Amino acid sequence: MLNDKIAVIGAGCSGIAACQALQERSIPFDCFEKGSDVGGLWRYENDNALASAYSSLYINTSRATARYASHPMPDDYPDFPHHTQMLSYLEDYVERFGLRDRIRFRTEVTGVRRIDDAWEVRWREAEGAERSGRYTAVLIASGHHWDPRPLDPPLPGAFTGREIHSHSYRTAESFADESVLVVGIGDSAMDIACDTSRVSKMTFLTARRGAWIVPKYLGSVPLDQVAVKLQSRLPIAREVSSGALVNIGGALFARQIDRIYGQPEDHGLPKPDHKFGAGVLTGSAEIFTRIGLGRVTPKPWPSRLDGERVRFQDGSIAHVDAIVYCTGYRITLPFLSEHEQVVDAKDNSVPLYKRVVHPDRPGLYFIGLIDVAGPLNPLAEMQAQWVADLIEGHVELPSRSQMQQAIAREDRRRRKRFGGPGRNAIHVDYIPYLNALRRERKRRRYGRRRSLPGTERSGEVRLSTQASRSQQ
Repeated sequence: MLNDKIAVIGAGCSGIAACQALQERSIPFDCFEKGSDVGGLWRYENDNALASAYSSLYINTSRATARYASHPMPDDYPDFPHHTQMLSYLEDYVERFGLRDRIRFRTEVTGVRRIDDAWEVRWREAEGAERSGRYTAVLIASGHHWDPRPLDPPLPGAFTGREIHSHSYRTAESFADESVLVVGIGDSAMDIACDTSRVSKMTFLTARRGAWIVPKYLGSVPLDQVAVKLQSRLPIAREVSSGALVNIGGALFARQIDRIYGQPEDHGLPKPDHKFGAGVLTGSAEIFTRIGLGRVTPKPWPSRLDGERVRFQDGSIAHVDAIVYCTGYRITLPFLSEHEQVVDAKDNSVPLYKRVVHPDRPGLYFIGLIDVAGPLNPLAEMQAQWVADLIEGHVELPSRSQMQQAIAREDRRRRKRFGGPGRNAIHVDYIPYLNALRRERKRRRYGRRRSLPGTERSGEVRLSTQASRSQQ
């Protein structure tokens, strides 16, 4: 039987934002969380077995930008809070809005499929009971940093030491007095290389492709705050008559950073094969310092694994006790039925309108399924508010063909900027994307409420007081 409810999957930072958006509109919902508490990846050693937080983890965006618009972070938090502080903030958010009693903990969603004009959700409760219900819409907020992506192709040869993915990394102490090879050049690779270098014999760092490394601060101001201001004033990437993308904001930003910190290759790291801004930036407060202190040694790409030795492409050889692969994650939605799958497993692409709505699956929405050059929380909050607008029938979507055209247009633009079919497949730029969501919330649909979600056709909603403040 169809109940007049919405299903929310996940109670991490995106899921609780979805719950809050629905609750403030008095839209009934059920939230399903596999673990025994809220927090998602910010809950260290989360018993849902999906979180990848390590003990030394700090957020990579500053307190001023990473907060929800509806709930400020405590004034006594540092610029870059520790993961324990971030979890406390999320717990406070849940308590403030009275969401805890609306979440079904220790409940794993095992199936989601479309039946007639509704969505059937199946779940398994803690004691093993299997249940199901039908919902008018499903908001998927289950995260995408939990299914480790293996190195492809794998390194040739055989390694007899310890090998783990960064998803399983927790503390540096387990690598004390060992030689460690960290593979990758993203945020986690930088963190883990610096972390292990404090206790290891030596930490080696290697990457197949270069990346632009940016610090936490420019002067005394957190870098992400500078970037947000720059994005609001200059285009991230503008198409010119030749069809090329000119990244004006990125060029100015790169010039400031280069003046202070130099190029990655100046510190022995691979030279990026793309312009600044034509790829996701890697943030690190101290990698250049750890390299300068001789505690992290950059190496070229390995040519072969040979027992406990690693041979590199420059002919050098290093004894290595452990390898940590920081190779990212696959986007995996195991509960979607075969007919409802939306992820291209080959390249992690998900064809969604504004990274939220699938044109062919009315009533199925995605919250937080983005990689953002900036903070996630305010974007997940705005996504959730937009979806709540759609569910209430205040605003409409473009037609199916218009959404498909917009998705194709954005994909072409992404490929021009980043190259490759799957590279940065779900990347968004913070300010341009936030503005795009705001525009969607202005597609007013006057005189109707609570139409079946996903079947609307066009309109603008009067923003709530909280949402209006977030846009000032």
